Amino acid sequence: MSYKYLVIVESPAKAKTIEKYLGRNYKVVASVGHIRDLPKSKMGIDIENNFEPHYINIRGKGPVIKDLKKYAKKAEKVYLAADPDREGEAIAWHLAHILDLDLNDKNRVVFNEITKEAVKQAFKEPRKINIDLVDAQQARRILDRLVGYSISPLLWKKVKKGLSAGRVQSVALKMIIDREEEIRQFKPEEYWSIPGTFLKNKAKFSANFYGVDGKKMKLSNENDVKQITEKLTGRDYDVVKVTKKERKRNPANPFTTSSLQQEAARKLNFRTRKTMMVAQQLYEGIKLGKGQGTVGLITYMRTDSTRLSDTAKSEAYDFIVETYGQEFFDSKKKPAKKAEGAQDAHEAIRPSSVMRTPESIKEYLDKDQFKLYSLIWSRMVASLMSPAIMDTMRVDLTQNGIIFIANGSKVKFPGFMKVYVEGKDEGKEEKDNILPDLEVGDVVKSVDIEPKQHFTQPPARYSEATLVKTLEEQGVGRPSTYAPTLETIQRRYYVKLNARRFEPTELGEIVNTIMCEYFPQIVDTTFTAGMEKDLDAIAEHKEQWVDVISRFYHPFSKELSTAEEKMEKIQIKDEPAGFDCEVCGSPMVIKLGKYGKFYACSNFPDCRNTKAIVKKIGVTCPTCKKGDVIEKKTKKNRIFYGCDRYPDCEFTSWDKPIGRDCPKCSHYLVQKKVRGGMQIICSNCDYQEDVQK
Repeated sequence: MSYKYLVIVESPAKAKTIEKYLGRNYKVVASVGHIRDLPKSKMGIDIENNFEPHYINIRGKGPVIKDLKKYAKKAEKVYLAADPDREGEAIAWHLAHILDLDLNDKNRVVFNEITKEAVKQAFKEPRKINIDLVDAQQARRILDRLVGYSISPLLWKKVKKGLSAGRVQSVALKMIIDREEEIRQFKPEEYWSIPGTFLKNKAKFSANFYGVDGKKMKLSNENDVKQITEKLTGRDYDVVKVTKKERKRNPANPFTTSSLQQEAARKLNFRTRKTMMVAQQLYEGIKLGKGQGTVGLITYMRTDSTRLSDTAKSEAYDFIVETYGQEFFDSKKKPAKKAEGAQDAHEAIRPSSVMRTPESIKEYLDKDQFKLYSLIWSRMVASLMSPAIMDTMRVDLTQNGIIFIANGSKVKFPGFMKVYVEGKDEGKEEKDNILPDLEVGDVVKSVDIEPKQHFTQPPARYSEATLVKTLEEQGVGRPSTYAPTLETIQRRYYVKLNARRFEPTELGEIVNTIMCEYFPQIVDTTFTAGMEKDLDAIAEHKEQWVDVISRFYHPFSKELSTAEEKMEKIQIKDEPAGFDCEVCGSPMVIKLGKYGKFYACSNFPDCRNTKAIVKKIGVTCPTCKKGDVIEKKTKKNRIFYGCDRYPDCEFTSWDKPIGRDCPKCSHYLVQKKVRGGMQIICSNCDYQEDVQK
């Protein structure tokens, strides 16, 4: 089929969707990401000549480039429709270079959503390639290359091969290790609480000790508690104060990239990378059956903005009023404040049409696509709805000057909560706590007052969600960099995920110590955040990229020279394994490899015997009664349990056996994670024990 115009996008899925919208005069092809980059084998930057980058065609892209040139020759005009961000602008610039296109020609087309209307409108308003955006991306690439290709060889030489350092990954690693240090240094402090259950007529409610004679009191030890409980002489308590208030609760803004990553981690248990992969599928288009074809279901998923277009708001208004009623639409809603450093080039992440409800297209989506689309759809709709109104009630109870306080709340008007409630990092959702009708002068009876001892807890390790949130708050990196950053520090075995929380490894701590000592600038959050602002300034034509790189490189090159001169070689010592090699009889040692620790023969390279380190859980195999149950991992790093006599015994279980048999059917009991703690259940029947908190 002949065509007049050639359109180049990044992905084949996107190409298919767009070609259907544009008609037969257009041929749409994919570059499949970047086609040129800095060489892998060397630095590729001429430091002496204003940091001039030396770009080469990416290995393996020869056939793609050949096809693009062939298609471009036949076209009257070539349009570059890469993604609407700095990365996309750089891809367009590289394509223009390879195809000898005029940079002053209006051949750059951008759209924020892949819908027929948005795509057709974009082709009516092509523009020139924005060189400022290209320079900002180029500056980031050069900075990352200067850091990575200067420090990594040093780490190889002084520590071990295969290590790396990077601007954002080194800051993320330091944050994880700083938190681990806080946990190590933490000294728990004792404190007590006195919760009570009270009765008004037949209605029970809870209240907690507050203080004495109108003043709040902290209970630090058992002696403090004794002084209070000795004054409580009867079961009657006077209601001396009832405070009723109305509280408004506003909805969260529509998603930015990082808030989507955080919420998908909290609510869907999605890893950061998975969230971005599924969002990409929704953006590029899903087949919705006859009559609709392939449609991009959400707007572009890399954004710092919480802004919504007037068209989207208008459509949402119609949907909310029609579905829930006029009172559920917030007509007074003010635009959200722009976050400092946010790139507001395009909208928040939202459905391309609110009328495409999750349920109406569920049959066309896979399980993960449906979950993520529902999250994005609900969040955007809720963001334009009325605040929820809560009735809150505080009741002060006293006996002999001792004060207990009961707090209650109930939803008076659900507003946005009818559609969506934001998740919390600690995983606790708010619930109504309804108090009975209480008035000043009432007397209530105590049913149970039981003092409880507590100890303060150390700060929690970072999860993917909380680390992304902290990086964003500190202004480190950009939404598009978070997923690859978290992946890199795990792949290098600097950190490992333990119960979905980041725990630094010995190797990670060694690398971080080196970075802090010799490259303090690189691991300084303020410096790295300042660098992001400089990159933004390049994009806004306020800075020249060469000046920004130059300001960074001169002090960095001095740090590099000092490190090369003074850094001593670090020997990661092999730990004795405590047994001998069954092949040659030499002692076995524990070595640190790319994927963690393993057993190896100390007589290497003459003997190459290695063994995986198995973790026994202290339970005898419930099937063969001879072997030990050990912790194992699947290729995807999921933990399961099996017998160490495999393949002679094939016992496996996803849930952890606890070494006891079921009192009901005599099969083995296992420990299963449930909301609120751990549940002990039978592997065969319906027997279960109380949740262990």
